[in-house]
Amino acid sequence: MSDALLELRNLRKAFGGLVVTDDVSLDLRQGEIHALIGPNGAGKTTLIHQISGTLTPDSGAVLFAGRDVTHMPMARRARAGLARSFQITSIVPGFTTLANAALAVQARSGSSFRFFRPAGQEAALNDQAMAALTEVGLERRAGVPAAVLSHGEKRQLELAIALAMKPRLLLLDEPLAGTGPEEAERLLRILGALRERYGVLLIEHDMPAVFALADRISVLAQGRVIASGTKDEIRANPVVREAYLGEDELA
Repeated sequence: MSDALLELRNLRKAFGGLVVTDDVSLDLRQGEIHALIGPNGAGKTTLIHQISGTLTPDSGAVLFAGRDVTHMPMARRARAGLARSFQITSIVPGFTTLANAALAVQARSGSSFRFFRPAGQEAALNDQAMAALTEVGLERRAGVPAAVLSHGEKRQLELAIALAMKPRLLLLDEPLAGTGPEEAERLLRILGALRERYGVLLIEHDMPAVFALADRISVLAQGRVIASGTKDEIRANPVVREAYLGEDELA
């Protein structure tokens, strides 16, 4: 039996005559950060959509913790422990940072989102939400409206929302996009600490960040996995360099 937390088997997705993911197979283990890189238009986000349940593949299978979830709705996948961060939900600007995380706790429990609850239930929600905020370093910002958070802090909040879902696997689609150097460095420290507790599939265009974080890297080009291996193997792969059109980012 495979020990993979996530296993993709020959996934294919086409839109009309355009094949976006073409026979994609890869796996990810618990406690591992597996980065998925490739040029723009390579099919990375479409692949994440198929893993999270936003899209159903035309063929192939998605296995999560040994269970075939290929046709499982997104909400059921999330409750089973598969969380997509940075696109899992929209931050509610008028709610506090804590309230945004508490909404994710409610969603995990299948709540009807009633806003008037017994005090004991309210405390339980907030305790779990605060634990998620603490894990990403936002506990001191719990009481402020989400609208006033910096861009980097909003990225941290989106990650806290995913963590509040009690996931086993995090799907992170460009978590550093739009962040400045200090914010990116803070997020790198947070993401690096998560590998001990979660499996992480990471899409990111910041190559120094990828090589700092990833245990393994798979390279997607024109919908196909053209290489997969350790950081050193990917750096040395001439096919990968060609796919990046001679960019020096892999040096």
